[in-house]
Amino acid sequence: MPKGLRVVVVRARPGNRAQGFLQAGKTVFPCALGRGGISANKREGDGATPLAAMRILSGYFRNDQFAGGRRTRLAMAPIGPDLGWCEVPDDRNYNRPVKIPYGASHERMRRADNLYDVCLVLDWNIAPRRRGRGSAIFFHLARPGFTPTQGCVAVTVRTMARLLPLLSDRTVVKVVR
Repeated sequence: MPKGLRVVVVRARPGNRAQGFLQAGKTVFPCALGRGGISANKREGDGATPLAAMRILSGYFRNDQFAGGRRTRLAMAPIGPDLGWCEVPDDRNYNRPVKIPYGASHERMRRADNLYDVCLVLDWNIAPRRRGRGSAIFFHLARPGFTPTQGCVAVTVRTMARLLPLLSDRTVVKVVR
């Protein structure tokens, strides 16, 4: 793989819209996609992965679970027990990190299933935010067997550890059909 990645390309696996392939340079890795497959018309709660080119903005990691979170050129912040992500379209903090406890529905970033031990924030519906167009679209760790995400792109911990040193805030995750 190259020293730094400008683009990683994600496409669905033929015959399984919730699984795919992530190409980083000439290397291809399996990945999980949203249960709704890839969609050009992403909506909140549809479970689809957006058909889009999304820059990696920054990331979060659990330093008690994933020591490799610091081996990257991305701005990475530790995930504390009070970190959440707002998913209510009418809330002023929609698709933004929030401090738990929080009054509106939110996703807890510190998870028992370890999916967010490394969680990279993709530039989907961040600026400008469009109410109801989808929130919490991340590049994170996959479940065993690459079961579907809620719309994110997910890879194994080994793949993430291999990719992290090559990623920067100039890297684009391009989801194609």
